[in-house]
Amino acid sequence: MSKVTVQLPSGPSRALVPLAAGGVLVALLLAWAMFTTTIAPDQVAVRQVVLGPSKGIQKEPLGPGTHVVIPGMERLHLFPRGLKVLEFNDDPLTAAGGARVQPAIRIQTSEGYQVTVDVAIAYRVVDPARLIGAVGPGSLFESALMIPRSDKVLRQKLGELNAEDFYSGPKRRAHAEDARALLQSEVADAGIEVWAVMVRHYTYDQRYQEAIEQRKIQDQTVFKNRAEAVAASQEAEKDRVLAEGQATIEVERERGRSDIKRIEAEAESYSRRRIAEAELLVALAEAEGTRLENAALQAAGSSNLVGLEMAEVMKGAQIIVVPTDGAGAVNPLDLESLLRGW
Repeated sequence: MSKVTVQLPSGPSRALVPLAAGGVLVALLLAWAMFTTTIAPDQVAVRQVVLGPSKGIQKEPLGPGTHVVIPGMERLHLFPRGLKVLEFNDDPLTAAGGARVQPAIRIQTSEGYQVTVDVAIAYRVVDPARLIGAVGPGSLFESALMIPRSDKVLRQKLGELNAEDFYSGPKRRAHAEDARALLQSEVADAGIEVWAVMVRHYTYDQRYQEAIEQRKIQDQTVFKNRAEAVAASQEAEKDRVLAEGQATIEVERERGRSDIKRIEAEAESYSRRRIAEAELLVALAEAEGTRLENAALQAAGSSNLVGLEMAEVMKGAQIIVVPTDGAGAVNPLDLESLLRGW
């Protein structure tokens, strides 16, 4: 591998080398700053060619990052990428951060009353090339498109409500959705998408406010009377149900007492019947025993049994032996002779 030797100039020429390098770096930095533009993460850009064969608005948008832009020949127009909020609100302190705030809308209802409405509209730019072609660059889409169209649509759709309809959440939300759909149809060709129309707050003029409050008081009085009547009816129904329940309880108690007496009587009858049956069996057994005993006494060898019984009776008695034959014989069975001898 060959070596390359660079011979630096000596003397004053050598001192100019760092200055020349620094000048080149500064020139590069200036060129970078002049020929590039940085697009923030929350932005989108449209390139406009001022000079050249592709003169005009370029349809392809540019996303976040650094892009080369030739000064005098090209220009970038920046637009927000995220949601934008347009508020019609008389109190800017309550508005969302970054929202474009306009005065609240005052609507004339069908009854001739004035209603002041605070409305928030959420939308976003979906096609900046179409938007710049329809309206122009910068924030013209807010002042020249969204504000006047929104004002007209809100007056049209919310003006279809009468004063009392604003109290009805479903009706109010339905007309807000109608306003969103109508506004979407009017700004869609300009590359804008309307996400939501939200009625945040509404205020009646003093005359109607007093009338509606009086009406609400009357309505509440009617509802209160109805509720009290229903409560009285329910209380009477409760008393009736309690009375029926108590009567049912007493009937069941009496039925229980009757069942207890019936069961006790059946138990007593059963007990007596079983005792009588047992006594009958005992009597029959005793009779059978007597019969068997008599039969045994009448059978052969019964005299031996009688002797045994007599021996049992004579147990412990003093025994005297007397002759039963001869001159002094004694017959123990001759009771009369024995009594005469005494």
